[in-house]
Amino acid sequence: MEIESIALKGNKVLQSYFEDQQFIHTFFDYENNETSYKERLKELKMRSFQREKLSATIRSFMEPFGISEQAEVHLTEMKENGVVVIGGQQAGILTGPLYSVHKAITVILLAKQKRKELGVPVIPVFWVAGEDHDLAEINHVYTELNGKAIKQQYEEKFVLKWMASDAEYDQQQMTTYLQEVFKKFGETEYTKDLLQDVLFAAQQEKTFTQFFVRLMNGFFQEEGLLFIDSAYKTLRQIESPYFRQMIEGAAAISSSIVQKEEEYCNFGFSQPLYAEEAAANLFYVHETGRVLLSIKDGKFVNEQIGFRKTEKEMLEIAQNEPWLLSNNVATRPIMQDLIFPVLSFVGGPGEIAYWALLKEAFHHFDIKMPIITPRMSITLITSKATQALSDVSLTVEDVLQGRVAEERDRFIETLKNERFDKMVQKMEKDLEEQYKILTSEVSDGLLPIVEKNLDYHKKQFEFLRNKAEDELLRKHETALRKYQLLDGQLYVDGSLQERIYTPYSFMNTYGPDLIKNLLQLPFEMNGKHQIVYL
Repeated sequence: MEIESIALKGNKVLQSYFEDQQFIHTFFDYENNETSYKERLKELKMRSFQREKLSATIRSFMEPFGISEQAEVHLTEMKENGVVVIGGQQAGILTGPLYSVHKAITVILLAKQKRKELGVPVIPVFWVAGEDHDLAEINHVYTELNGKAIKQQYEEKFVLKWMASDAEYDQQQMTTYLQEVFKKFGETEYTKDLLQDVLFAAQQEKTFTQFFVRLMNGFFQEEGLLFIDSAYKTLRQIESPYFRQMIEGAAAISSSIVQKEEEYCNFGFSQPLYAEEAAANLFYVHETGRVLLSIKDGKFVNEQIGFRKTEKEMLEIAQNEPWLLSNNVATRPIMQDLIFPVLSFVGGPGEIAYWALLKEAFHHFDIKMPIITPRMSITLITSKATQALSDVSLTVEDVLQGRVAEERDRFIETLKNERFDKMVQKMEKDLEEQYKILTSEVSDGLLPIVEKNLDYHKKQFEFLRNKAEDELLRKHETALRKYQLLDGQLYVDGSLQERIYTPYSFMNTYGPDLIKNLLQLPFEMNGKHQIVYL
């Protein structure tokens, strides 16, 4: 494997986070530098955490998936004085898109780096957003066919808004689905074993979250990456006192986020959350699914299901049945920081955008935001893509900046037979001149027929041009397919590869140790896009 970094243009939030001091100090408590890590460590030492309970909770969650020796070390450190680097993602089939793995890699590498630099236990943690209920975002994977990304949908329907941790899939249907997906990957020397491992995991588990964690834990066991599900009932019990604080401060929290979003927009950014004063920033887990709560007339409500509770009643729920409550994107970061000693949070560009609205909301709980580390963004370059780049004289940066279509069209222009095009154009022009003479000689009654006849000939000329172009494209199909392959593998419909394909599509070609090998590369967390040549 070889690695290089390129600076991709386009993400204004990330650019501002790395370069604009005013932006950083307006929306975040810490800069991302060595001094900040020492300051954050001092802050965490002054705070108290339910370490024993937290370690035991993570242990009980992870036991069904297997706890490695290194994970045991991290669980012990969690009980003592360990701090964490944490990142998370919703569960996806076959781990979802590559960025879930990229985020875990960032968490692990950053934790190792800071452990060495600070001389304290720094533990990597992956927070699975199992409380998310938008199953349409996670119930599919993409495969590639002739340079195009093809969506492979898992067809089982879930009528209610079940959280990913509660939605149980049909094991036989999932087995059939996974077999079909691997057929689309194509047969290699690794396919049989990979599929066998995936099918075993699917049969061992029942929910999307469990399936996700079993696969991810398999990838990162040796690194001791700890996993926790945000919807885990035992975790909810640890969160109980903090839910109470969020209920009591709901109006103030909401107001602070609305004001911060206005300030954020004044910097020239679009709204990440469309925050509302009436938002409670909490969900209630109802028998019909997970429903969002608002504040109306001093009560917590969801009018769609007829839910209406006073603050006192909500506080009783938080005290006695905290598993019936759930955070939204605004309160989840705060909850995470209240229960974990978070040294740094690893997030993608979208997460950093809405975290930027939460500074005063954190301060409401007398805590500071952790240091934000943008997750590494990585594109994997297959040997076929490397060859195609060479053949069409394009760079990876050209492809990721969306220049493939332009270069393809330019290539086609060089292939066209200008003599043929000019001859057809002259014939069409001569015919039009002859028809002009003809129309001056015919009666009004015959004129529509003449015009229709001319229109017919024009269509034939267009048909001739199209057929000539089709023949040209067929003749040079091999060369043109290389442009299609580059877009289909690296920049799919205007999106980076990591947002589309599952890691299994690459492991099927390069083997099950692909992710372990990625962890050995000398990545730099400098905000640049990482290119890995496989």
